[in-house]
Amino acid sequence: MKTLIIVESPTKANTIKKFLGKDKVVLSSYGHIRDLPKSKIGIDTDNDFEISYVIPTKARKNFNLLKKEAEKSDHIYIATDPDREGEAIAWHLVEALDLKNYKRISFHEITKTAIEEALNNPEELNINLVNAQQARRALDRIVGYKLSPFLWKKIMRGLSAGRVQSVALRLIVDRENEIKNFKPEEYWSIVVILKKDKDIEAILKVPKMSIKTEKEAREITEELKNSLYKVKSIEKKQTKKSPLPPLITSTLQQEAAKKFGYSSKKTMRLAQELYEKGLITYHRTDSLNLSNEALQMAENYIKKSFGENYYTHRVFKTKKRAQEAHEAIRPTSTEKKEDSKIYNLIFNRFIASQMKEALFDSVKIEIETDKERILQANGSTLKFDGFLKVYPMKFEEKELPEVNEEEQLELLEVNPQQHFTQPPARYNEAGLIKVLEENEIGRPSTYAPIISTIQLRNYVEKNKDRRFEPTEIGINVNEMLSSNFPEIVDVKFTAKLENNLDDVAIGKENWKELLRKFYIPFNKNLEEKYENVERKTPEPVMTDELCPKCGKQMMIKIGRFGKFLACSGFPECKTTKNINDETKKTGVKCPKCDQAELVLKKSKRGKVFYGCPNWPDCDFALWDKPTGNFCPKCNSLMVEKGKKEKCSNKNCE
Repeated sequence: MKTLIIVESPTKANTIKKFLGKDKVVLSSYGHIRDLPKSKIGIDTDNDFEISYVIPTKARKNFNLLKKEAEKSDHIYIATDPDREGEAIAWHLVEALDLKNYKRISFHEITKTAIEEALNNPEELNINLVNAQQARRALDRIVGYKLSPFLWKKIMRGLSAGRVQSVALRLIVDRENEIKNFKPEEYWSIVVILKKDKDIEAILKVPKMSIKTEKEAREITEELKNSLYKVKSIEKKQTKKSPLPPLITSTLQQEAAKKFGYSSKKTMRLAQELYEKGLITYHRTDSLNLSNEALQMAENYIKKSFGENYYTHRVFKTKKRAQEAHEAIRPTSTEKKEDSKIYNLIFNRFIASQMKEALFDSVKIEIETDKERILQANGSTLKFDGFLKVYPMKFEEKELPEVNEEEQLELLEVNPQQHFTQPPARYNEAGLIKVLEENEIGRPSTYAPIISTIQLRNYVEKNKDRRFEPTEIGINVNEMLSSNFPEIVDVKFTAKLENNLDDVAIGKENWKELLRKFYIPFNKNLEEKYENVERKTPEPVMTDELCPKCGKQMMIKIGRFGKFLACSGFPECKTTKNINDETKKTGVKCPKCDQAELVLKKSKRGKVFYGCPNWPDCDFALWDKPTGNFCPKCNSLMVEKGKKEKCSNKNCE
């Protein structure tokens, strides 16, 4: 008897094969085997939101292979990932392959035990999860295919809108406006250094920002210079620092961004590889739950590695709508380890979550002047490292000298310090994911695509500090959507829609009714806006620069990839030039036309490359940064490849 197991990833298929006998064939669907058509919306809004699915051309060959194997198999198991997307992939396989006799199995880790248990306990296909995924896909398609043409007509061609991405863009634009409108306020603090066997640094206790001017600060400083000081009180206590919970999808992305500078897309790709190799549990989860087996595994590891005094059993509370059937992200075993940053992050955070708190000896000394002013000095020293042994976190140790109450202290110096309130920081990847999660925008699997999409569309870009700034075109798109479709970019409305999708997933709401409630008012508003909203194409600005081809004035225009110079003689003369060519020059002359320096450019997909600024007359381009040196064998340009220098000619060894 022949058994066929279908998963969605070839790597996952190869890992599963290791645990199964030769009588079982494991094949990959390579993700979704069916999808909405690219050429049209694919949703009949006039016919109860009937969805038209197609088998993409690139999936046709694999579809035929799966069909052939399914027809020859006695038992068919579908083992796609245990979430909405995985359930939808399973459903599409059933529908497209016309499977009648199949079983659905799922597991949260790719281990021999988990796979055998799943095979012995097959489940029914969860149609509620499928419908939740269909509803999300339909909502995203409706917004994208309906709103994008509106942006083409009212701003410029080539723009696009997304249901969740537009909210992320709004958050970034709103933060930029906060920064621009921020007015800093001056305030002062005063630090007093007092003499003991070890100097004591004490801060004057006043309400924050109550000393507003330099004049006030100087007056208080003079008073403190002429004051007497004595110890008023000493408070000693032990403080604890508890470990953080094990990682979930959002916190994994945040920590990887903060610690390693990884993009959310890269983090999820690396986590996917670890999961498919069987090294970690499923990496798309919002649950802090840990299985009894996992807890026992952590306990054994901690006691063996560090001693019994480092272990404590700990349970973390999961947010209300988390999928409790899932676990947090953790290693599948403490015996096998992989030396990679993401794996070690997951491993150490899991182990730390079941370790004792770090203990600190804390001291607070209050010091009184003869003018009845109070100063405070704080000290802290680590007494027991606890979980910090495996998961280091920043803390400041400051040892204070021993003093007694009523003890007189000698003044060394008084330092007034000027401060200004700071504007809110721009979002980095970690901060944006955190605010999306806090506002219930998107779900674990969507954070990385959201962030990638708004960058790919050139609506936002990262500055030198790796923080997001909206581009001019991003600001224009946000203004158009915020003014005319406020609900689409409204945080609370989008969060409510996400919760509605959760209700579909548990069978509390009908997915087509959800689409209907969204679409009818949305489409009515869209039709009105087509009639009432005026086109707001940014006006070109004339410059003193002359076109190198026809001699007419060049003007600054805004396209979907930002500002550029264009000849005012368009369409007769189509000369364009990157407005930032001077700042993007590499100092390396184009080897093809020998007329200009190669410059840093961006492709339509947002990928960085190096090309000749005389395009289209010269089409020389490289993906890697040229060094200016030439290959001694073929005389092609040498380029940077990591820390090495290599020839740009792929045929050269």
